[in-house]
Amino acid sequence: MAGLTTGGPNVDVSLLYEINSLARQAPGWCDRAVSLTGEYGIPLALVLLVLWCWRGARRQDEAAAAESFAALVWAPLAAGLALLVNAPLREFVGRPRPFRQHEGLQVLDPGPGTGLMTGLARTDFSFVSDHATLAMALGVGLFVANRRIGLVGIGLALVEGFCRVYAGVHYPTDVIGGFALGTAVVLVLAPPALALLTPVVGAVNRSARAGWLVRSKVRAVPLAVDLTQAQTPPAGQRTHESDLAA
Repeated sequence: MAGLTTGGPNVDVSLLYEINSLARQAPGWCDRAVSLTGEYGIPLALVLLVLWCWRGARRQDEAAAAESFAALVWAPLAAGLALLVNAPLREFVGRPRPFRQHEGLQVLDPGPGTGLMTGLARTDFSFVSDHATLAMALGVGLFVANRRIGLVGIGLALVEGFCRVYAGVHYPTDVIGGFALGTAVVLVLAPPALALLTPVVGAVNRSARAGWLVRSKVRAVPLAVDLTQAQTPPAGQRTHESDLAA
């Protein structure tokens, strides 16, 4: 995988410098905001988006609520699985971080290996981006459950990828690879995963204690009955009864 780790004048490196150069021109507060957004903000926003989608799914009819809930359970499971797949992939590719290969980058997120030991180089690898993988897996998983909310999630994932390149910790292809990995894991494994999850969700829905997780319990409201109308027969019937009495 040496070709992936080399720099040189290529589109990947050119885009890296162009996007990262924005960090040099922006004020310090903006750089900090972008760094925090990419590191913590967007993953947290995606989790909140999953909860919001779950809140809306519970208000659907029983079949639709169970289907949506199964898809929402699959979204974080797929994201975790994608990160597990990425762990050996990163080691196999072994692509160093861009700031270890190229000079003049504005690094906003020094990452592991720094902390109290500020200034030490990051020791983990770059391809593919964990953040991009996680964000896109959650976004696509949301899309499976609810297309409108899923589009918002996918949009947040795209912003996540931009933030990671802006921070100087990933090449654009690291982000694209993360998008592809997250999407592939969600969509390719969705049919068998949902086939396994749907019966489990159905059992949870039928449970007296845990059923609220799948669908909000809507109490039937009895219809108001007009007692005067219920007790008073129609005019024609009253006349007939009066004739019989006579």
